[in-house]
Amino acid sequence: MDQAEYANEGPAVQPARSASRYAVLSRATFVGGIALTVVLFAVGGWQRRWIADDGLIVLRTVRNLLAGNGPVFNEGERVETNTSTAWTYIVWFFSWLTQARLEYVVLGIAFTLSLAAVVFAMLGASRLWGGPKSALLLPAGMLVYIAIPPARDYVTSGLESCLVICWLGLLWWQLIRWSQAERVKLPGLFGLVFLAGLAPLIRPEMTLVGGLALLMIVIAPMPESKLRPIVLRGLIIAAAGLVPMGYQIWRMGYYGLPYPNTAVAKDAGGAKWHQGFVYLWDLVGPYYLWVPLLVLLVAGVVAARGKTAEPADPAGRHAASAEQSRWKAHRIREWLRSPAAVVTLVLLSGFILTVYALRVGGDFMHGRMLLAQLFLLLLPVAVVPIRLPAGGFRSATAADWSFAVVLFALLGTAGWALFAANTTAIKSGTKITSTGIVDERVYYVLNTGHDHPILAEDYLDYPRIRPMVDNIAETPNGGLLLNSPSFMFWYIAPPPQPIPAGGAGHTVYFLNLGMTSMNVPLNVRVIDQMGLAYPLAAHTERLTDGRIGHDKALYPDWVIVDTGMVDRKPWMPWYLDEKWVTQARTAMSCPATEALQISYRDPLTFERFRHNLKHALTFAKYRIDRVPKYEIERCGLVDPFPKPAPAPR
Repeated sequence: MDQAEYANEGPAVQPARSASRYAVLSRATFVGGIALTVVLFAVGGWQRRWIADDGLIVLRTVRNLLAGNGPVFNEGERVETNTSTAWTYIVWFFSWLTQARLEYVVLGIAFTLSLAAVVFAMLGASRLWGGPKSALLLPAGMLVYIAIPPARDYVTSGLESCLVICWLGLLWWQLIRWSQAERVKLPGLFGLVFLAGLAPLIRPEMTLVGGLALLMIVIAPMPESKLRPIVLRGLIIAAAGLVPMGYQIWRMGYYGLPYPNTAVAKDAGGAKWHQGFVYLWDLVGPYYLWVPLLVLLVAGVVAARGKTAEPADPAGRHAASAEQSRWKAHRIREWLRSPAAVVTLVLLSGFILTVYALRVGGDFMHGRMLLAQLFLLLLPVAVVPIRLPAGGFRSATAADWSFAVVLFALLGTAGWALFAANTTAIKSGTKITSTGIVDERVYYVLNTGHDHPILAEDYLDYPRIRPMVDNIAETPNGGLLLNSPSFMFWYIAPPPQPIPAGGAGHTVYFLNLGMTSMNVPLNVRVIDQMGLAYPLAAHTERLTDGRIGHDKALYPDWVIVDTGMVDRKPWMPWYLDEKWVTQARTAMSCPATEALQISYRDPLTFERFRHNLKHALTFAKYRIDRVPKYEIERCGLVDPFPKPAPAPR
């Protein structure tokens, strides 16, 4: 069509053709923005591919599942060492399905979920802003997320971080769809509440997000149905709670605890506020993360005001609701099924979870425990709309020029992202600073000598791991491997005579559970001082000034007794005290401690299941003193080495 023909078109045709072209441009911009963000995240994550020591811990449980030993870390001991139940079973399922090497299965799943999380986040934000037909939607919040190095570090770490952000992104997208639907269909609604109900299985603290989402859905008006609203609400609650409640009952009966053993080991209910603020600044400070957060907050507010200034759809349910000046109960219920309520939900959840992370002291891994919170806070601005003046720039009013503010914010965010993506926050390398926080990926890269430590064998080059494997091979009679006080080599406490046929078995007592357990057969018991896989250590009191995430340390004297090894010198390592070992034996005879050990070591019968279910909360609260003589005092036992009576004056 030439210019003359275009000029001869009617006045109604020209704007329509212009709007069509604008819609095509908007759609292409949005799709291109998603593709660009995903590619950048994929490249960044692949450049930093690795599997953490803690990620290998999950694989030990998966190995036991595949071997038919159940969801345990050590055969014969029902201990839940993985915080995310869903992550454990997802890895197990795809490992069973593909029969591929576990490390490669995890690498593929984690990579896929991490990239999907970004897509879901941007799709949800697109619907929030009215879709690509209404404006140019450009990447914003997701650029901030993928720019910070910790986000790329945990794309393939083998930990559940990828699953958490993918679940959050999917839930966000589905909640926005539900809030905007003119007519909610029951199958979609039940799918949404089922997804929200999975929260405690994704990760325990995600229960806050899922719980608030379910509360919002249940209180909001129910869709039209032949069922009465109260019946429909009951079915919604049942659909949401069926899997998590079923698993919770099974967990309490099987493991004897109401939550994963990791929560006991790390005392997830404890408070270390000062360390928490140190951890927060460790993420926010080096990258000046507060800058893009403030910029995008302003951009989001400006974009939202521009959106509300648009002509309202007279038939729109939410527009009619927004015109109401009186906030009665039924109006509040109607508001709960609105995009504004969903935005409030994710922002409130992100804030509360941040406060919780501050309270417990954060983590020892740089940034990891704040990634989900940051992801939540960025969801509403995952993409940001730029609405060009409808009548062109010449006829634009002052209100129309709000797009310039948003455009400036996006350019500033992109500039910051380039800076943050090339910033190294922690430069200590192999050293752990006084804060106790490390760049976990760099730490293991330097300590193993592998740019991408992924396979279990890569960790054989970590100090003390290859000698451990060699020592096990050299001692067919079995024994307890204890690391030397200098952390240079292993002592082996031998089993007592007579040695049974095939040996008495090996136990390794070491902090790094993942690399240790994945480089030994399943018949080698692996336990740790902190208690992630060793309830006796997990139920000790938290050390006041211990390193965050490592602030429990059971003395090895207890382990000599627990494993039944020779407790006399010269067979026992020189740095252990025979007196302490004797006292530890007495301390372990405490009835409550014996009951705790029976709960996860006795064969699982119906009676054992019932007893564990009944006493799970009691077991969770139980604590012992790691110093044997103090534990004897606490339990009211007779000390085999009583203090001598004071001499008469």
